[in-house]
Amino acid sequence: MNKIGFNLLPWSAGVSSSVFPLLDRLKEIGYDGVEALIGSPDEAEYKALANHAAGLGLEITGVFVLGADDNPISPDASVRQRGVDKIKWAIDRAHDLQAKIICGPFHSAHGSFSRAAPTEQEYQWSAEVLRQVGDHARQADIVLTLEAVNRFETYLANTMDQLATLVELTAHPHVKAMYDTHHANIEEKSIAGPITRISPHLAHVHISENDRGTPGRGLVRWEEVFKALKDAKYEGWYTIESFSRADPDFANAINVWREYSDPWEIAEEGYSFIRKMLDKA
Repeated sequence: MNKIGFNLLPWSAGVSSSVFPLLDRLKEIGYDGVEALIGSPDEAEYKALANHAAGLGLEITGVFVLGADDNPISPDASVRQRGVDKIKWAIDRAHDLQAKIICGPFHSAHGSFSRAAPTEQEYQWSAEVLRQVGDHARQADIVLTLEAVNRFETYLANTMDQLATLVELTAHPHVKAMYDTHHANIEEKSIAGPITRISPHLAHVHISENDRGTPGRGLVRWEEVFKALKDAKYEGWYTIESFSRADPDFANAINVWREYSDPWEIAEEGYSFIRKMLDKA
């Protein structure tokens, strides 16, 4: 049975008690869980958030990114090691959240470019890092779900084919893949084919409109998306990911310069939309 989640980023990139009222209302809407950015250095906040979510009957998934200083595909071995250490730290924080999934493009640094196409050596470096952290994730009973994101944010994995190749090269049971409708809308040439390609490794899905606004009010071909995922027998999360300028530091870091939709409109209409599309599929 698929579960429906909502990423907290339209309101906050933090995990402090200030987000607790968001969880309360998302539970009332009907959500099964929330997704939180793993970034705060305050370890106690993660446990407190987990306790609040558990009291509501909500589950948590985590999302995580790396930067140039801990890039898993850096030519500098010490930088790659910092990537290993940072991902292990994120796994520990996800364990504090009682999360079973960490998603994101942490196969490489977000927003860092070599000004060249990805190389076989870079895929090998990434796979080596992912195998190491996969062992740590296995101990915590967490699955790492790698994300292919658009060409303006990373270059190692933009498509499901590139992502599947990396996951297969890594060959670790706790390193899998995710599908994000926003990025796929930019990078893929079709819907069904890429989903079929990634389906043996698929463990998480982000529902995100082409403009990052309310799902169903943009250009994504949703009927094809949900049909392809049903045909692939996908049984994981459908988590809405959208952004706003409510947290200016985070918004500036990911180039969000305007509001796409009201966050609560996204949450309320988005939940109903996913339920409708699942029923229809």
